[in-house]
Amino acid sequence: MSGVSEGPAMSIQTEVERLRRVPLFAAIDTSRLKLLAFTSERLAFEKGAVLFRQGDRGDSAYLILDGSVDVVVDSDKGPVTVAHLGQNAFVGEISLLCDTPRTAAVVATAPLDTLKIKKELFFQLLRDMPQMTLEIMRELAERLNNTNKELSVAHAKLRSAGLE
Repeated sequence: MSGVSEGPAMSIQTEVERLRRVPLFAAIDTSRLKLLAFTSERLAFEKGAVLFRQGDRGDSAYLILDGSVDVVVDSDKGPVTVAHLGQNAFVGEISLLCDTPRTAAVVATAPLDTLKIKKELFFQLLRDMPQMTLEIMRELAERLNNTNKELSVAHAKLRSAGLE
């Protein structure tokens, strides 16, 4: 995979301190954060690198430690950027939760440092840590709410332009 390398080496304690700053993991006890840091893969991506493509099989999710990404979906008129995400964002979890192909592509818009969390570990974390499950539900609900607002605005624009 072009533009991808192992992320910078860090001590487990440093990894745990970084994970604790992520809202999704803030309430998780230290021993579980150590397990997460130890069992996850640290990856760095160059600007322009693709973490995954729309339609790919979802085998992992990514936590953005540093850098930023665009979330891009295919449309009849070409690729459309639907979100720009940065530090502490979590991407790729939808295909894991729904057991469906990736719903979008994710592209690095700056040099990127990530923690890749395999599907099995992700589900183990959800089973063992209800607080993490609640945080993911909150995040997904917020995304759905934002999407509904954007659709409502787009719908109103179409109606006012007489295109509906």
